[in-house]
Amino acid sequence: MPHINYEDKELVFKIVYYGPGLSGKTTNLVYIHNALDRDKRGDIIVLDTEEERTLFFDFFPLHLGRIEGYQVKFNMFTVPGQVYYEASRRLILEGADGVVFVADSALSRMEENIESFLMLQNNLESFGVDWRVFPITLQYNKRDLPLLIPLGSIEKRLGLNGMPVTESVATDGTGVMETIRLASRLVIERFQI
Repeated sequence: MPHINYEDKELVFKIVYYGPGLSGKTTNLVYIHNALDRDKRGDIIVLDTEEERTLFFDFFPLHLGRIEGYQVKFNMFTVPGQVYYEASRRLILEGADGVVFVADSALSRMEENIESFLMLQNNLESFGVDWRVFPITLQYNKRDLPLLIPLGSIEKRLGLNGMPVTESVATDGTGVMETIRLASRLVIERFQI
């Protein structure tokens, strides 16, 4: 459920980018942040380790206009992909209104994608959220690699029939804005039901 501020007439949604380490979650958020006009975004906070992996989270607010007189904002987060940061991932995921699952398209990363998605399912279920109806967008990132996971493979393995899917190359922005538009639309549609 979004945070509703009746006094300031604001709806604030939370979208979390989730996926295995080095799949491109931070790259997605940095691209979105840089692509937006300054009046539509806040500051971005990026915390990296020496290995340039997200240690805790990346965050920035995104302002998207009005719905029925309310200013609509999205707080955008990423989770650390490494398995040993599970507690941090759960903390960041809690209260999310939608998720973009960023899958690494490298053929060699299939099992890591599956493991990460199963952790996402378990975490949502632990919060009492039915992941089958929760707004999740599956983004196949790094589609410029030579040996790719075929589209549909992750969905088939996990039984994700009908899950919205996008393709991207986050390093050059291909498909990044399409993904966030789709994810934010799904979140708003779910809220309006």
